[in-house]
Amino acid sequence: MEFRPCIDIHNGKVKQIVGSSLKDQGDAAKENFVADHDSTYYAKLYAEHHLKGGHIILLNGQDSTYYEATRQQALNALKAYPGGMQVGGGITAENAARFIAAGASHVIVTSYVFQKGEIRTDRLKLLDESVGKEHVVLDVSCKKKDGAYYIVTDRWQTMTDIEVCPSLLSDLAEYCDEFLIHAVDVEGKNRGIEVELIKTLADFTKVPITYAGGVHSFEDLEMLRKIGKGKIHVTIGSALDLFGGQLSFEKVKEFCEE
Repeated sequence: MEFRPCIDIHNGKVKQIVGSSLKDQGDAAKENFVADHDSTYYAKLYAEHHLKGGHIILLNGQDSTYYEATRQQALNALKAYPGGMQVGGGITAENAARFIAAGASHVIVTSYVFQKGEIRTDRLKLLDESVGKEHVVLDVSCKKKDGAYYIVTDRWQTMTDIEVCPSLLSDLAEYCDEFLIHAVDVEGKNRGIEVELIKTLADFTKVPITYAGGVHSFEDLEMLRKIGKGKIHVTIGSALDLFGGQLSFEKVKEFCEE
């Protein structure tokens, strides 16, 4: 189990938010933490600790007045840690190569390929042509409905009818190098992990999976390690002391390396 760090950027600032509260209208979100440091600070910290595979997420849409400031923060972080982090938020086949050239190891894609209840395999193929599947991470962020988990898109605002299950992941793995899976119902709420979702993911081995959402204790991490059979990686946001939480960044890193 690897610790994958994060840099979430909203309205030009590094933040931790409640994922389900994000709204494009008014660029609004319920904030758990707004950093005094910029993205470069965090990217350099992760580089110093040799933590790879973390993600930088742009939380503003491209039509937002804050988008350019958010994008610049992302580019600054990539420059500070070239090849060390992934980037997501508004990624398409048209702009993916620019982020790879700017230093991203991978681009993270959701809404571009999951649209109106269908999977756009044509766009998955375009991404492969643009940067190669070895540079693509698919973000299958999801919410629970009627006992199952369904992909949400548009910065977690739009529910789809695409159920997250092993057969779906197996099909999608043909087009990507990794999965990033946000449990949106618990994202940023610091209340515990989505155990049922992790059970769904535990036996999938085609490509790596990073889980995000609700980790707030070392008991959560131990449970994730046990249920995920040590194969599912983890990212932690609001609960980490770097972002005002109670979990030590250093101790989380050591725990995951054990």
